[in-house]
Amino acid sequence: MASFIKSSIGKKFIQSVSGAFLIIFLLLHGTINFFSVIDTFQGTYGSVGVDEELFTTGDGLFKLGCDFMSTMIIDIMVPVLALGFVIHIGYGIYLSIENYKKRGGFKRYEVASKAKADSWSAKNMFILGIIILGCLGFHLMDFWAKMQMQDFFGNGGEENPYLLLNTTFKSWWLLALYIVWFFFLWLHLNHGFWSMFQTIGWNNDKWLPRLKVIGIIVSTIIVLLFVSVAVNAFIQANWPCETTTANLNAYLAALPK
Repeated sequence: MASFIKSSIGKKFIQSVSGAFLIIFLLLHGTINFFSVIDTFQGTYGSVGVDEELFTTGDGLFKLGCDFMSTMIIDIMVPVLALGFVIHIGYGIYLSIENYKKRGGFKRYEVASKAKADSWSAKNMFILGIIILGCLGFHLMDFWAKMQMQDFFGNGGEENPYLLLNTTFKSWWLLALYIVWFFFLWLHLNHGFWSMFQTIGWNNDKWLPRLKVIGIIVSTIIVLLFVSVAVNAFIQANWPCETTTANLNAYLAALPK
């Protein structure tokens, strides 16, 4: 096992497995965030009870999703997720440095395959990863540090996630920054998806074209989930509908004076 991990194939396999885990997380995270868009059409955007209980009757779907993210099972998964990020980022940097030393110049780590690294994203996975990592840190300070991290340490985070969404995406320039980030994420996921399967041997002429199409579909779904959430929050923050205004005003009025 140790020799496999130290081998070139073993390192790429670990990188692929950690990447698969992160894709699953992004799908879950994006789906829960998309609940806020559904809330807008159901008239429950901003609907949050003033209490510290989870899954309160009358809470909007997005708030219920955030409550799920505060449950014990998610608290257990947080360190595992963090480890997955560290492994994926660490191995990505390590493989890129190895590739730089062996071939001269920053190219993506290569796997023996009939597929050629002929796309921009394929040749610049390291650069895309660095850009995504930097924006991820900004995103964590905006949301995770104010909600899940506070709950994790028992300090009590922001109880109304809709207000946090509105505050974050109220500015058009911040919305634009996030959309650019989502575009880079799409490029990274688009190549990373099929490359992940390529690493484990699904690189024949029959499966590789299919995996590339599936990769485009999956990465597009993930990015569209996040973009729709950001755009919807921008609209609700600047031009809220009557139900949103009423829900948020009711929440603010019920807060302890």
